[in-house]
Amino acid sequence: MSVQGKKFISPGVWFSLIYPSSWNEFEDAEDNFLFYNPNKWTGNFRISAFRDEKNNEYGKESVEDELKENNNASQVNIDELICAYSKEMFMEEGTYYVTHVWIIGIDNVAFECSFTTLRGESAGEVENIISTLHVYPKEKQAIYEIIPVRVLEINLVNEAFDWTSSTVKKQLKKDFTSSEEDIGKIQQLIDNGSFKPQQREVWESFGIAFGTIVENEIDGMEWVTVINGKQEISGLRFMESELIVYPSELIWSLIKAGKSCDLAGIFEGIKEKVEIEMNKIN
Repeated sequence: MSVQGKKFISPGVWFSLIYPSSWNEFEDAEDNFLFYNPNKWTGNFRISAFRDEKNNEYGKESVEDELKENNNASQVNIDELICAYSKEMFMEEGTYYVTHVWIIGIDNVAFECSFTTLRGESAGEVENIISTLHVYPKEKQAIYEIIPVRVLEINLVNEAFDWTSSTVKKQLKKDFTSSEEDIGKIQQLIDNGSFKPQQREVWESFGIAFGTIVENEIDGMEWVTVINGKQEISGLRFMESELIVYPSELIWSLIKAGKSCDLAGIFEGIKEKVEIEMNKIN
């Protein structure tokens, strides 16, 4: 089945799936990934994965165990996937809901997928998602993928912003709002000698905070997650072009090399590259 939508690749590149373009990923419990449509709620889809490095039949055995141990589970097929399926109805604040649960096995990975929706609503949309599940082999070839920014990277961006904002407030007695005028504030923190060159996390955080300025001030730049071999990193991509900036590396790469860092110049350089891309489109 060919499904159109956004691609999600799990941290660590265990598995991937395709989810509807109108849906987003949201914060949930650790090792649990939550997706739903924020504009028109049709239900919450959650997925978690478990892997046994030594047993390539682990996925299949997990489905068989669920069918044996859960009297409410029955075997269903979603395309070529064999699943143990069950459902449970409950009421909350006077409204009836149904949680559909699928246990799915692919090689050495077992998935638990659930979809909570209003009673009477179809789960077909989620079955389409499940049909796109793909497991990457342990000895996988290096892959290069650009996907919508994951919650994991969003959290890292937020943490870097909060830390930089707090540091600006503490050292410079000023606010940090991710506007162009804040470039000078980060530059002051870089130049004032408060941090050592080997403090990589500091320079990466400044770079990501600078990235929030780039996103706010340059139309068309948006956060993405780039998976390149073993590296999984947040980047700022201009529309659907090949122009990608990696904020966490911008400042750190210069500090590490013992070079000076001119953030205003870097910002202007990014704007010039965006102009070039715009000219290609026009």
